[in-house]
Amino acid sequence: MKSFRCRVCDNQIFFRNSVCVACGTGVAYSRQERSLVPVTEAGTYTDASGAIWHVCRNLNLSGCTWLAALEGGQCSCCDLTRTRPADDDEEGLAQFRLAEEAKRHLVYELDTLGFPVVGKDAATGGDPEEGLAFDLLSSVEENVVIGHEDGLITIDLAESDDAYREKVRAQMAEPYRTMLGHFRHEIGHYYEWQLVRGAERMQRARELFGDESVDYQEQIQRHYNEGPPADWAERFISTYATMHPFEDFAETFAHFLHICDTIETAGEYGLTAVAPVAAFSNFGDVVTGVWVPLSVALNMINRSMGKEDLYPFVIPDPVVDKLEFVASLVR
Repeated sequence: MKSFRCRVCDNQIFFRNSVCVACGTGVAYSRQERSLVPVTEAGTYTDASGAIWHVCRNLNLSGCTWLAALEGGQCSCCDLTRTRPADDDEEGLAQFRLAEEAKRHLVYELDTLGFPVVGKDAATGGDPEEGLAFDLLSSVEENVVIGHEDGLITIDLAESDDAYREKVRAQMAEPYRTMLGHFRHEIGHYYEWQLVRGAERMQRARELFGDESVDYQEQIQRHYNEGPPADWAERFISTYATMHPFEDFAETFAHFLHICDTIETAGEYGLTAVAPVAAFSNFGDVVTGVWVPLSVALNMINRSMGKEDLYPFVIPDPVVDKLEFVASLVR
């Protein structure tokens, strides 16, 4: 995540800020400028072309600080959400705020890396068939299954609750589980659907991840009946990735985003001196030369604070090849 500065007083501000705490200037995120910009008391910002932008109408609902093109309208990131909790669902709305925060972080990173982000709503320039949308659903009164289908990503808002999420993580014997992680995994399914096309890419994907045409439900049931193969750590980033080639790709994609975002943040805050990830011609060099030493250092820092490892994963050589494939999709 980029380190931002207030354009009025030059104080450091952060991606979630709606106000500079030093000078009191209102700020909002301009997706066009990829920067936090000052806004008037009326919540407007005039860009270099003279166009007037407005703070998203969902500022108080979901904490959205992005700019919208129309007064009283919502921003392009909020446009991606198709379904949210009802106004009388207080618990769901509280969880919705945290989920939208993670979604904004995701979209910011996708923009940074150059992945296309196109919604499904034709009224806002989207593609109803190939575009992206989110159903952020409250499981207070109904069961919600996290997943992706034809560009629609469903997220269970209960995962915003730390206690609930930790309980599920322990039950599933997972080393890592976060709301942002869910978004990154599910968007991996979307981009496999969108970008792994054509004979050459399909063939390479099958060489790395396996034959995606094998029956999904049978493979999932096999995983839960038998568990992962004994040598899974030599070929996969996680046990979940062993269930099906689709899940292997999505897990790898999520880790690609983990790595890129953390390296960018470390560089922005002076923890490492390295060129942007996009400057590397081979992502394997990023993993071995930058990410491995950085993640080890971050793990040791966490241990110094009495906490679990920040990145509790080991990346074997076959996974480096998979990460390189994911990186190649937007070069």
